[in-house]
Amino acid sequence: MEYRRFGKTNKHISVITLGGMRFKQVWDNPRQTIPTATQDHCNQMVDLAIKQGINHFETAYGYVKSETVFGRTLNKELNIERSSYHLMTKGNPMTADETRRLVEEQLNTLQTDYFDFYAWHGINTNELLYKACLPGGAVDELLKMKEEGIIKHVGFSTHGSLETIVKAIETDLFEFVNLHYYYYYQRNHAAVQLAKTKDMGVFIISPNDKGGQLYNAPAKVREAIPHATPIQWNARFCLSHPEIHTLSFGMTEASHFDEMNGIFPSHIPLNQSDMDSKTQLDRMVKDDPYAHFDGYDLKHNSDLDIPLLLHWRKLWKCYDLLNFARYRYKELKTPNHWVPGVFATPDAINKLDFSQVPEYIPLKEMLYELHEAFYEAPQQLKVII
Repeated sequence: MEYRRFGKTNKHISVITLGGMRFKQVWDNPRQTIPTATQDHCNQMVDLAIKQGINHFETAYGYVKSETVFGRTLNKELNIERSSYHLMTKGNPMTADETRRLVEEQLNTLQTDYFDFYAWHGINTNELLYKACLPGGAVDELLKMKEEGIIKHVGFSTHGSLETIVKAIETDLFEFVNLHYYYYYQRNHAAVQLAKTKDMGVFIISPNDKGGQLYNAPAKVREAIPHATPIQWNARFCLSHPEIHTLSFGMTEASHFDEMNGIFPSHIPLNQSDMDSKTQLDRMVKDDPYAHFDGYDLKHNSDLDIPLLLHWRKLWKCYDLLNFARYRYKELKTPNHWVPGVFATPDAINKLDFSQVPEYIPLKEMLYELHEAFYEAPQQLKVII
């Protein structure tokens, strides 16, 4: 295992974090009722993690049973010395009173006297950023609890736009940030760099799942990385950035730890074999003539998140990540600030003003095509490849 200083927190944490959202039946209510299979699963994963040198565990109130099962594993089932690991949890209360009540509940659930790291969970829009950071509000209360020693370090997690992430970092209220950044999504590079200038801890969310479902990577991707698995290579890509400190792995099987060990040693910069693979992967962008068009400069009033849709299209066309694109696209069925936008239905597409789109970009046809590919059942596909 390797360790890095988590920014201005000055805590040295393992570059792999054990995330707590993927234990068996962990998303089932009620949160305090823990099936034997769930407890045994958490016990096994935490025990293996500690034996492999992982010293950072991450959970959230929103992960339903996760805090309860982690608390029991760490304090009763395995009885791990509290000073030997760092614990991160998250919540998204909107007022000071709600914040105090929630954190006290989480302390009780996780059976601890303090949290090493507490993140306001889901600063995904400018509106949420404004509300969370109001004077006398939620973040102020977290900072007050930091003064009391209940929380050691305050940060935020985000699935938001680059604009929102940058605004949150520039408040100078936070010591760390949890965000998305990996080979298949590099949009947040500027935020990672800004966090570096602020000496913030940088935690990468879900590099194996949201980073492309790399455990089910297509042959095109695997063949470009003959010396490693896609999970190992992507982890090395992330860790080749010294300003990135830890990657969250939601490991669920003993074999996942064996694969994890193949990441090391990581290199800054990438070693030659990893660079050769990156060169091959970079070249794949040329496999589609429109992959360079990301849509970020388009101004429109539509509910469509065109940059996100075009990003998923690029992953499909250039990297054969069709199943991943379908997986993410399905989340648009219930629009919310975690995955913004709506399906690219004909009605939604026809409401768009295409006058700003360069003439050589057939955006309307691209949107129709991706909706057919991502939304329809596989046996119904009529896709022009």
